[in-house]
Amino acid sequence: MSDTAVVWVALGTPDTPTAGAVRRYLREFLSDRRIIEMNPIAWRIILECFILPFRPRQSAKKYASVWYDSGSPLLVHTKEQAAALSAALADTGVEVRWAMRYGQPSLASVLDSLRDKGVRKVLIVPAYAQYSSTTVGSVFDAVAAYIHTSRDQLEFRFVRSFPDHPIYIESLAQSIEEVWVREGRPDFAAGDKLLLSFHGIPQAMADEGDPYPQECLATTNALRTRLDLDDTNCLMSFQSKFGPAPWLLPATITTVADLGANGVRRLDVACPAFVADCLETLEEIGILNRETYLNSCDHKGKFVRIPCVNDNPVFIDAVTDVIRGNLAGWI
Repeated sequence: MSDTAVVWVALGTPDTPTAGAVRRYLREFLSDRRIIEMNPIAWRIILECFILPFRPRQSAKKYASVWYDSGSPLLVHTKEQAAALSAALADTGVEVRWAMRYGQPSLASVLDSLRDKGVRKVLIVPAYAQYSSTTVGSVFDAVAAYIHTSRDQLEFRFVRSFPDHPIYIESLAQSIEEVWVREGRPDFAAGDKLLLSFHGIPQAMADEGDPYPQECLATTNALRTRLDLDDTNCLMSFQSKFGPAPWLLPATITTVADLGANGVRRLDVACPAFVADCLETLEEIGILNRETYLNSCDHKGKFVRIPCVNDNPVFIDAVTDVIRGNLAGWI
């Protein structure tokens, strides 16, 4: 057995679409200082007294509206991605495992399991193409915390990001073009739009040096070039705002409303920051933003949600290429 492993680390998900499970998940997620950068004592009061008593019930309904028969969408797709990566890397002999930054299986438990099997070298691959301290940085923090608990350290390497990797861009382009084969290509000359909606972060984080907006723009520009579009017909926005502080603009929810009100007759929306369909793509984009766009139209509009890359073979090729490059010297 190889002494080398790859761990594919996704964000996480509640175990079930119930208020109790969502509350446990949100408590862990929203307790991460990478996610909420404010006084921890003040935030704990807000979290326990004003958020966790109410938000889990609302969020559970949203999760239930998109839950698969086989479980959480993010969980299902993450397991499929890990299985596909394992098959693609079979010739290397490395073991591929998957973990969740929040929820189960935890990153620490997966690392413990690999250590017990004799693994001594681990490549950590966060399931994000664009770097942010709130996502990739948080995964690195979790590994650092794990290192602090052990006297006999594993050897770690980390994949930081791959926002404009050519095979990744090709996987995004093909996922869009597959929808266009079914739905017809938008008539961009007539004003139809493609919107690339990325998960947002607070503006203050970007002002203090988080490179996420630049990495999102790198993905956007590369995809525009691949699809032969420009910034007038392929737009960029940010979704999933949380809390009262200013976040990156333009906001997706405002953008779709404005496009509908301004007479855009077809709006296609893709989410390049999400490599697996989840609550934010299936419910926030597929239901909430769809309704917002259609309700803003004074004409018969068409809204098309483009699925995430999930276990698309070209996306798996992209991640495999990144992994092989980072395993150099180990295999």
